[in-house]
Amino acid sequence: MKPHIRFDGASGALILLDQRRLPASKEYFYCRDTRDLIYAIQEMVVRGAPALGVAAAFGCVLAARETAAGFSNPREGAEALDALLDALAAARPTAVNLRRMIERMRWVRLDRDPPGFAELIALWEAESERIHKEDLEVNRRIGAHGAELLDSGDVVLTYCNAGELATAGFGTALGVIYEARGQGKDIRVIACETRPLLQGARLTAYELHRNGVPVTLACDNACALLMRRGLVSKVLTGADRIAADGDTANKIGTYGIALAAQAHGIPFYIAAPLSTVDLSTPAGDDIPLEERPESEVTHFGSRRICPEGVGAFNFAFDVTQAALISGIVTEAGVLFPPYGQSLARAVERG
Repeated sequence: MKPHIRFDGASGALILLDQRRLPASKEYFYCRDTRDLIYAIQEMVVRGAPALGVAAAFGCVLAARETAAGFSNPREGAEALDALLDALAAARPTAVNLRRMIERMRWVRLDRDPPGFAELIALWEAESERIHKEDLEVNRRIGAHGAELLDSGDVVLTYCNAGELATAGFGTALGVIYEARGQGKDIRVIACETRPLLQGARLTAYELHRNGVPVTLACDNACALLMRRGLVSKVLTGADRIAADGDTANKIGTYGIALAAQAHGIPFYIAAPLSTVDLSTPAGDDIPLEERPESEVTHFGSRRICPEGVGAFNFAFDVTQAALISGIVTEAGVLFPPYGQSLARAVERG
């Protein structure tokens, strides 16, 4: 499969595999300006915290190209450029990687202060490609560290999608599974559907099956029963933001799975890059949780599945308390409680 995020310097377009269409078809969405990319982010063409960070970095290049069309140099167009970057950073509120990569690009701009837009665009293109490559390398290291937690014969339950489609490639939680299997371990996976948008059924099951990993699909509300029957060895998910105390935001439903895992004595692990750790957010209650349109719950595709006039809760994320998390797998190694200390040390070293 072609890289699901790639930038075409010749045309100036960011090309994204449209994840809304998977697994039925492979279609590509072309972002030619920041408005296109904001739409793609909000409508879930691209999703997953690390992938949003990579896409946002390339989005800065789009923003610079747009601004260059109306201004002769970056100093004259600074206000307009910053407005585009601010809009991009606000496209989705929970995943911290989106904002963090834009901050990194801004730092590069200030640090180098190129004299013209051509230089800024070239500088940002190079930095975006570097971010893309770094994320792939980080995923590989996460996989290597996390594989040590898995034993041959394990059945790993995972939620939502934390694979190659949620990152620059390879994946975080699924990267751990790929690495463990690459070491010869017999690892099987239970993928939860992940309603309402079915990222587990459409994306995780698709990735694992395509890569030859034995995977079984389960209804989200079957998790506790599967654990009680001894069908789950470990739980492994990704993350969209990790607070300074280890509280972790992930796809809505993760919190309930963590509670069930604790009740059944099953280890619950998070796999995420250090770029997902936000030390400026003290605890989980401080993480902004995105609310998405009611129609994602009240409708299946274009068909309404509940009576007219009935509303819906549609929180995109929930927060799993640090006390429920057995370990956090990062590129710096597996971190253990107390997370306030282990996360701070890892981020400082990183």
